[in-house]
Amino acid sequence: MKTAIYIGKREAEAEKGLSELWNELRAGGCELSFLEDGEEPHEDTDMLLSVGGDGSFLSASKLVAGKDIPVMGVNLGRLGFLSENRPAAVAAAMLSGEYTVESRAMLRTDVHTGNDAIDSWPYALNEFTVHRAGAAMLGVDVTLDGVQLPTYWADGLIISTSSGSTAYSLSAGGPIVLPESRVLIVSPIAPHNLNVRPLVVPDSTQIVLRMHSRDEKVVFTADNRTALIPSDTEIGIGVAQFSLKRVQLNRSNFIDALTEKLFWGEDVRNIK
Repeated sequence: MKTAIYIGKREAEAEKGLSELWNELRAGGCELSFLEDGEEPHEDTDMLLSVGGDGSFLSASKLVAGKDIPVMGVNLGRLGFLSENRPAAVAAAMLSGEYTVESRAMLRTDVHTGNDAIDSWPYALNEFTVHRAGAAMLGVDVTLDGVQLPTYWADGLIISTSSGSTAYSLSAGGPIVLPESRVLIVSPIAPHNLNVRPLVVPDSTQIVLRMHSRDEKVVFTADNRTALIPSDTEIGIGVAQFSLKRVQLNRSNFIDALTEKLFWGEDVRNIK
């Protein structure tokens, strides 16, 4: 198996568990190649290992777009929903084929930000957001397939995939959604109008955002990338024509991840 390896932070290379993982994979017949910053895997690569947390996984997802290469997240100890597998569990699963490959929806935007990191890669796995750049409150007009919602007055707005439901959207009070759900989530950030709540819409919906602000600029983010854009920019958002292939070990599932990482349902009455 030809395996490319992306390491989010170079200091992680010294982790003892990683050197053991590389040795196990080589002993099992895997051909390993380590990617330098900005380097993409060869098209004949069978799998990409993303080493780090969810931020590293988001960066790795950019490297495999349109290449049909599945990505497995190798987690080094922090909270992670995209990157959830400990190094000790990876080699045996890879070599025995005890894993499945799932498809995760990606978002695409038509906005031109002037930031090459976003304009050259106008996609997001978790979310796009707009956020006030100064002290003034931000008004956001949202249309869903041409139907306009009441204006959101808030610090900002998040458009999230189901994968991103446990990321920024969750912190803003958005719902937790199973990753296989074909939906998008519209979540206001610190809304000033108290009678608005996060909204779940079909992932076929075409979304357009228009902002009102006394500031000349607003902050636009695409996953872990950020740009300042004019506050009168119109932003179109929809699901991309391709999806991300994510490797999931057969022993793992989303509900177990919620229980382990977010202490979902933690209650003395639930102790078995």
